[in-house]
Amino acid sequence: MLDIEDIKCAHSRIRAFVHKTPILESEFLNNLSGAELFFKCENLQKTGAFKARGATNAVLSIPKDKICNGVATHSSGNHGAALAWAANLRNLVAHIVVPMNTNQVKRDAILNYGGKITECNANLRSREETLHQLVKHTGAYFVPPYDDEEVISGQGTTALEILEQVEDADIAIIPVGGGGLLSGCLLGFSGSPVVTYGVEPEGADDAYRSLHSGKRVIDHSPDTICDGLRTTLGRRNFPIIRDFVKDILLVSDKEVVDAMYLLWTRLKIIVEPSCATPLAGLLRNKSLFSGKRVVIVLTGGNVDLTDLPFK
Repeated sequence: MLDIEDIKCAHSRIRAFVHKTPILESEFLNNLSGAELFFKCENLQKTGAFKARGATNAVLSIPKDKICNGVATHSSGNHGAALAWAANLRNLVAHIVVPMNTNQVKRDAILNYGGKITECNANLRSREETLHQLVKHTGAYFVPPYDDEEVISGQGTTALEILEQVEDADIAIIPVGGGGLLSGCLLGFSGSPVVTYGVEPEGADDAYRSLHSGKRVIDHSPDTICDGLRTTLGRRNFPIIRDFVKDILLVSDKEVVDAMYLLWTRLKIIVEPSCATPLAGLLRNKSLFSGKRVVIVLTGGNVDLTDLPFK
């Protein structure tokens, strides 16, 4: 099983290529929430999302003899763009399977970084079957979007930075889709007093159901505005989350949109719906966090400006 030493090794490997993203604060949001909030801005990361960490660690870790035909993955957007970007570090081609409902901004990002797109239906089975055929045809090396030790280790470097940047943090709240970021950060926080919560939409609540049933639940057809969280909890990610997370919070899509609006207007930054779930979860459960120093991980900012969910 992975541990904090793997996260530290990943940090050493990728730190020259990714940003140490800033922490932002808001007096208004502190007063609104009753807590002291610290926003870790992974929306300002390379490619506009935390996914650059895991993709970079994975690409830099693959033996040279295994990647002569490039790399491949399936992604709702952010991991695909991150892998296409990271592939350039080793002059590789990146093949990305994307669901047909992936927004144009994320498609354009993949293409702009040199990735080659193959479409699939918007469910896990179609993503995996299409990817299997693509890998068989091209010989590309599969880099999973979240269910992979190198990807998990890369995402966990976010936690190491938080520990450096926020003194005496009590709690971290992190979105969970496939679970790469949450599981990586849980390992990264090992040995610290930080208590970690995951959060996900009610329409994609497989992590919540998995945690409370004790076994991994597979959700083939999630329904939420949070396109980055329409994924099933990973096999490698679940045991880490089960063993170390405090709880998984649930939020409605309306709560997500309301939180997204607050982040845009109060922090003056661009965030996508998935990114707003931690603030939504905190505001829905204020009593859990009252008076605490809470780190909220803002995971991505790749949003279609012509199709915002608020006016």
